[in-house]
Amino acid sequence: MITRSLLVIIYILSCIRYRAKPWLYFQLNAEYFNRDKGIYSKLEMDCRIPAQWRLAQSLDCGQLPEKYPVFLKPEWGQNARGVYRADNREALEKFRAASVTSRLPYLVQEAAPGSREFEVFFIPSSSSPENVAVLSITEVLNTQAEALPVNGIYNPHTCYEDITGQFTEAERALIWQHMRQLGRFRIARVGLRADTTAQLVSGYFHIFEVNLFLPMPLMLQSHNVSERAKFHFIRGAMGHLARITKTIPPKRHYPSVFFRKLSANRPVKAPDRVNHHETYLNESRQEADIPVDQ
Repeated sequence: MITRSLLVIIYILSCIRYRAKPWLYFQLNAEYFNRDKGIYSKLEMDCRIPAQWRLAQSLDCGQLPEKYPVFLKPEWGQNARGVYRADNREALEKFRAASVTSRLPYLVQEAAPGSREFEVFFIPSSSSPENVAVLSITEVLNTQAEALPVNGIYNPHTCYEDITGQFTEAERALIWQHMRQLGRFRIARVGLRADTTAQLVSGYFHIFEVNLFLPMPLMLQSHNVSERAKFHFIRGAMGHLARITKTIPPKRHYPSVFFRKLSANRPVKAPDRVNHHETYLNESRQEADIPVDQ
């Protein structure tokens, strides 16, 4: 909470310094916002991912997948909230039975190959968008040593390690070129899996998530980064974000992203829904081995 508050405060101060309008923060990626659904649709974003990095994903309409495990994800959601893993048909059917009254559309996504999980956070340069101003690479780890855990900031077994310094400047430039192929985002965090950092550089990975709404740089959660270094990162990143906020066209008709997102987010956090799934997961965890996103 303190980190998020600091991000907001320094962003606002940076906007004042660079004469940007901080309330336009929610318009940074508005070009990709679905006005009809009131969400940044994961299904639509999936279509933008180049084929070599894309995972098979579709609305959960009752079909059986060709292979397991699969991940069930709300079409709108953040930080792995509401995401579950089904390792077999029985686990999948139990999840569907628990979700039968839900108003929230769910997607079925194949499991990404790759033994390691990474998060790439970036902000392009405001003066030359083909270049990157901020790029951090974080490895996502899990203390339970599961092969395919549902990691997230609400999972107590998830931890983060900043590995940006393990890459040379040239290697970071190559990673940025990969990220540029996803879209003209003003800020984003991309989740992907690969076996090695060399594969990450060479583009041999699979993307399981593109976060465009409030994408927190996970290096700020990393255990190997000092508080001083985190503050330095926040100050620099929010300065660049304030400058790129000024690139939003002044006469554009802005969709009401913030309030539409709050409305769409309500079913994900609804207490009756959460308790409903908690009951199901507690009953089936041992036999189906489905990790819970805490």
